[in-house]
Amino acid sequence: MKISNYIEKILSLPKTLIFNFKYFPLKTALKLPILVNYNVCLKEISGEVILDTDIRRGIVKIGFGDIGIFDKNKSRSIWQVAGKVIFKGKSNIGHGSRISVNKDGELILGSNFQISAESSIICNKSITFGDNCLMSWDCLIMDTDFHKIFNINNQRLNNDKPIIIGSNVWIGCRNTILKGAVIGDNVIVAANSSICGYMKGENQIIGGSPMRVLKSDVYWEM
Repeated sequence: MKISNYIEKILSLPKTLIFNFKYFPLKTALKLPILVNYNVCLKEISGEVILDTDIRRGIVKIGFGDIGIFDKNKSRSIWQVAGKVIFKGKSNIGHGSRISVNKDGELILGSNFQISAESSIICNKSITFGDNCLMSWDCLIMDTDFHKIFNINNQRLNNDKPIIIGSNVWIGCRNTILKGAVIGDNVIVAANSSICGYMKGENQIIGGSPMRVLKSDVYWEM
């Protein structure tokens, strides 16, 4: 192990302890299943974290990694959770990434979920990822518009809507995925695209704005 990595792990121990003992019973917390980098801002650590998987040390990592185009020392992750986060297996939430879950929100991350760096997930209602999903940098996923819009009859027009992302999905850099989006299995989302509805089909590359199928009968490897 490089000396710098060893120092990083030592510096990260206090926040790792705070996080695990806040969310888990003693027997689970002592195993340190979630490692939290010292540079992570624990803005809100209420709500609930569920590990729906075998419990072992470091199965989830928050704020670690090093993507070459970013300065990880100035790239601060944020954890702001008042709702529920469910980890179905190994997860790596890279440096500079931001997780925000409202008190009524539920975020489900499938096994082998990864964010490379500098992306945001904002959950007011429900966001679900399948297994083996990769999210690149500078992406935004949110199931809410935040501000309410009404018609002249005082009926709300923009309710929060769930987002469902299938298994084995690669979300390229600088993508925006908005409320009501549904993405099938084995899909690649091309860089700098916007998704806000149901995208039918699997084993395809989708992209653009408006979204369309760019190529079919493809697959990718993590």
